[in-house]
Amino acid sequence: MSDSPKDESAGSATAEYLRSGLHPLHPLPPTESDARRRLLVAARDCFAEDGYQGTSTRMIAGRAGMSPAAMYIHYPSKQAVLLKLCLLGHAAAFEALRHGAELGNDPRSRLKGAVYAFAFWHAESPMLGRVVQWEVASLEPVNFELVATQRRTIEAYVRGILDQGAQHGAFSVMDLHLTTVGILSLCIDLARWVPLRPASSPSSIAATYAALAERMVSASPP
Repeated sequence: MSDSPKDESAGSATAEYLRSGLHPLHPLPPTESDARRRLLVAARDCFAEDGYQGTSTRMIAGRAGMSPAAMYIHYPSKQAVLLKLCLLGHAAAFEALRHGAELGNDPRSRLKGAVYAFAFWHAESPMLGRVVQWEVASLEPVNFELVATQRRTIEAYVRGILDQGAQHGAFSVMDLHLTTVGILSLCIDLARWVPLRPASSPSSIAATYAALAERMVSASPP
């Protein structure tokens, strides 16, 4: 399994994520002049620490070294910044999952690759993961539906892998929907507990979760 994606082979959302300063291994330089990127990183940090409701536009702007008035030139509201974070985070996570699945040539290897990549993404990017997964409820209905569409796409993709494996006798799945949600939920929850156990590396966590997912659905011992 490969580790964190490199810019030259990344999809468009992943490439944007790597350039944005949000990725923990690609932070913004202290001299970063792109105000939109500085605001995104500042908003992520504020939302992760104080929650959407506990964060003001003044707090975001101040953390980015800007005035509140200057922030409105780039984002009309903190809602707009949260929406950008949620859309980018979900898109980048899905690109990672899909790329991992495409490395396989049968349902079992595709599932392991998808889960490895999705778990790795959340273990490596827990701060953004917490924001896009737990602050999504603060989005206004129209914005929430945009993100909900992304989530349904991710769920449908993984469900398709499981369905294919079940049809070919490679998987034994009692409930296709609940199994899909269960596997995805395991990976998503990494954003909550990984910061509390920094000794575990993203690659070791991802490998364990990929093996767990395989065992959850195996029709015979792997």
